[in-house]
Order: sequence, then C-alpha cells, then structure tokens
Amino acid sequence: MENNIRSEERAFTSADLKRTLGKKELYALAFGHVVGSGIFALVGIGIAISGKSAFIGILLSAIFIIVQALPFIIMAGTARFRGGYYSMISSMWGPKFAGFYIVIFFCSNISLAMYAISSAQYLQSIIPSIPITLTASAIMTIFLIANLFGIEGAAKLEVIMDIILAAALTLFIIYGLPNVDYDTLFTEDFMTAGPMGILTCAVLLTWATAGGIDMVNLSAEAKNPTRDLPQVIIVATIGIAIFYAFIAFVAAGVLPISEIADQPLTFVAMAIFSRPLFLFFIIGGALLALTTTLNATFAWVTKPILQACNDGWLPKKLGYVHPKYKTPIPILGLFYIVGMVPILFKFDVGSIAEMAIILSNVIFIFVCLGAAFIPKKMPELWEKSAFHCSNKKLYLNAGLGSLSSLIMLVTMLLEVHIHQAIGMGIITIVAALFAYFRFKSGAVQAEQSYEGF
Repeated sequence: MENNIRSEERAFTSADLKRTLGKKELYALAFGHVVGSGIFALVGIGIAISGKSAFIGILLSAIFIIVQALPFIIMAGTARFRGGYYSMISSMWGPKFAGFYIVIFFCSNISLAMYAISSAQYLQSIIPSIPITLTASAIMTIFLIANLFGIEGAAKLEVIMDIILAAALTLFIIYGLPNVDYDTLFTEDFMTAGPMGILTCAVLLTWATAGGIDMVNLSAEAKNPTRDLPQVIIVATIGIAIFYAFIAFVAAGVLPISEIADQPLTFVAMAIFSRPLFLFFIIGGALLALTTTLNATFAWVTKPILQACNDGWLPKKLGYVHPKYKTPIPILGLFYIVGMVPILFKFDVGSIAEMAIILSNVIFIFVCLGAAFIPKKMPELWEKSAFHCSNKKLYLNAGLGSLSSLIMLVTMLLEVHIHQAIGMGIITIVAALFAYFRFKSGAVQAEQSYEGF
C-alpha cells in the first residue's frame, strides 16, 4: 500500500519526466521552434515597418537575443532547472514571485494560436476554399495528440520535419537572390521609418529569433542540460538569424514594398518559383515551419506549469503525468484551450505576437536579474559551474540581459493600441493578486526544483 502511495505521488512531479533528449533532439526542437511564426507570419509586418531594411532588423534582433540570453545560458549551464523558467524565478526570487510569473507565462502562450492560424492562412493560398478557423483548429488538435504520447516521439517527428523545412527555405534563398532588384535596394523604400523603424522591426522579430532560449524549459528531460543547453541556445540563435536575414533580404527585394508589406511570403514565392516548387515551399516550408514551432512549443510549454502544480500554486491533479508516456496530459489540454480561444474568436496575428512579446519580456527581465543571485542561492553548484566568473562579470551579464529585455519591452509598449495596453495591465494586476492570495492561503509548499548535474 505504501509503495502504491509513493508511486502515485511520483506521478505528479517533474522529477519523473524521462531524460531522453540528447543534443541532436534539442537542436531539432530548437530549430523547429525558432523557424516558424517569425519568418512566415511576421516578416511581412517587419517589412511594413522598416521596408527593405528588414534584414538589418533581423540581425539586430539576434544581438538583442544573444545579450538577453547570457543570464539564461549561465543559469542553464549551472544546474538542471526542472521547471524551466518557473524554477529559475522561484529559486532566485522566492516562491511568491513564482506565482506572479505563472499567470504571466500562461497568458503569454496565446502565441500557440498564432502558429496554427498562420499555418491555415498559408494552406489557404494553395486551397482557397478551406476555412481558416476550422483548419487552424484541426492543426492545433493534431499536434496536441502528437505530444500526448511523449517528448521522445515529438522530438523524432521534429527531426524529420526540420530536414524538409531546411530544404524548402534554402530553395527560397537560392531562387530568390538572383531576382532581387539590386539597383533600387538601397534607394527605394529603405529604412522607411528611419532608425526607429529598424529598432521596432528588430524587437518584433525577436519573437522569431528568441526560440532557442525556450529550450531551458526542457532541462528536466535533457540528458545533459548543463552541457548541451548553452550550446544549443547560442548556435540556434545565431545560425537561424543569419538564415532569416537572407530570407528577409529576398522577401523585401524581389517585389515592390507596396505589394508585400503586411503580407506572408506567398507573394514572393509565387514570383520566383514554378508551380511545383511553389507547392513544395508552401507545404514543406511555410506549413512545416509553423507546425514545427507549434510541435516544439507543446513539448516545452507544460514544464513550468507542471512544477507550479508540484509546488501548490495550481491543483496537483492538473499536474498529473501519464505513467507510461510521462506527459502532463491535463496541462497539455489546458494549453490546447489557450490556443483555441484566439482561433475561435479570430484574434489578429500581429496583436497576438505583440502581446506575447511584451508579456514574455516582463518575465525575462526578472529571470535575467535573478542570475545575479546564483552565488548566494546555490554556492556549491556555482563553484563547479563551467560559467563560473567573478561577481562583477556575473552582475554585468545579468544587467545586460535585463536591459535588452527592457528595451524590447518599452519599444513594443510604444507601438501597441490602448486596449492592448489595458488588457496587459489587467493581466499584471491579476497575476499579483493571485500570487498574494494563493501564497497567503498556505496552499503553496515550494520544493527545490533545481539540481546539480
């Protein structure tokens, strides 16, 4: 009887997740996660903001992300944080702030809808009769089911999809570069909104280049997180940003800006490809880029919520982990609903992206600043860390990361509509109230959710 009770308890903890992700699987999930909504759903919006200089914005976005990622890299290289961002916040700032974080994190992941909606829009470009809402709902459902059967299967699916995706995007660059109008590239519609336009474009497209950081949420399931995750974050961010820059260069240089501003890459693809290659680009490129991101997001997004359930912020039954597949099924279902609401209510893709970026950067500011507390909170692990450095250097990295997040946050706040700002203000207040009253109730019993490796 005692063994049965212990077995049931273990089914509710992040410590029981399978540690099956090696470097190959992490790279596949990082690549699939990053190459998605940013280039296919947001590049047209970026071009509308900065014209033909959008490729500069993408490269600048990578700089923002690398600087922002420094504290994450240091922390991921020091310990296994089983709840990802949640465990970082809880370990460095204390359990009260973790409750505030979990509400912000939950709301920021309405971005799940963006991937599904954009996939449906691209599919509609080759099958005009398909309905967007029904198709996006079907896509969400397919990848929910794929992730119900374990992270290992989702990672293997990601590898196959990534190979096809890379081929399609490479063809876009190869066929597109000879068709760029180089004579007018720097003289017409270049930096249409000046330096501020490039900065705004860069911040918007950080949503495209930032996905590598999210891999820290797979720490619980990584075989060697302290070795592999820092490398994956850096290589994925830099490599994919360069790849993106070439795609944006082609996207903004082939057709007049008036024809492609706020539009997906479909129009440029039609201009440079034959019909068979166009179909391959839409199916193997656009659809797989967006669906690989959706697949990877379902793979990592549950881990902070799972740890929050373990600690009592949310009902423990919500954190049930399937005994065979080791997947948190109720949490996956919860995020499925989060993604379905914007689809069913037909939210604007650009508005979803702006809200997700702002809320994410609120979180990231505190994660970055929290890195400065590592020597105090985990002195033994810090002494053994491959990223051990002087306190001065650590504070500098934490400060630069938080400054990068703050710049992105302020830039986006200056661009959003008043109703969006009010909505996010309400979310912030609700998060603070939830954290205060839930902690005061005595239901929260936070456990140590990091460990050495």
